[in-house]
Amino acid sequence: SELLSPSKKSSKQPKSPPKPRAPPALTTFSGRAGLGAYTAAPESFPTSRVISYNDDFVTINDLYPKSSIHLLLLPRRPDKQLLHPFEALQDPEFLSSIQQEVKKLRLLVAKELQRRFGKYSAKERERENVMEKALTATEEFDESKLPSGRDWSKDVISGIHTHPSMAHLHIHVLSRDRHSECMRHRKHYNSFATDFLVDAEEFPLTAADAKRRRTAGFLNDDLVCWRCGRNFGNKFAKLKHHLEGEFEEWKAE
Repeated sequence: SELLSPSKKSSKQPKSPPKPRAPPALTTFSGRAGLGAYTAAPESFPTSRVISYNDDFVTINDLYPKSSIHLLLLPRRPDKQLLHPFEALQDPEFLSSIQQEVKKLRLLVAKELQRRFGKYSAKERERENVMEKALTATEEFDESKLPSGRDWSKDVISGIHTHPSMAHLHIHVLSRDRHSECMRHRKHYNSFATDFLVDAEEFPLTAADAKRRRTAGFLNDDLVCWRCGRNFGNKFAKLKHHLEGEFEEWKAE
């Protein structure tokens, strides 16, 4: 029926524009679409959640981190952000831009690891002790003898899930410790400990790549400690307890 029609006599009047269609459910940013809120209005979130943003990307602290540091990189391109990663990352230019951003975030996470845990690290203490002695030495210090310290970049992992739980394209950048209260079951752990997580540098995947076919099957693999390689089968509680000790030893390296 026509809108704003006063009577039947006005039936010859031009039709009013059709009612606007209801926006897609994804604009409500609930459930699987939750990450869309950050790309739509990053400025509305506190800095404790949104770390940085520009016209192309938003970087956030994961709401449910699976490691001591867990960031998400969210591309803002409307034509890409709701595509499956396998499809979105076929675009060479778009993929390159993501790879460059991931490299920056890996460095950021490495620096934050050093800030948080450097005081526990034997390699860091060794370097600091030598530097302190050099400051009080009467002879010129040979910098070639300065220990390199700990390379925290080796403790950072990153990648994209082959079967994402959220609708909007996102890339994980996190420390490899898997130390978090939010790490609560087998699927959580294996989503970051198996080929379910694919490094951005591995894209684009070929049509024959096994990661395309198996996807969610990786989550049912045996639970294997990321640090010592011990196999816990499907005993997540035992692995979780084991990881507490590994976390302390990892910090002390």
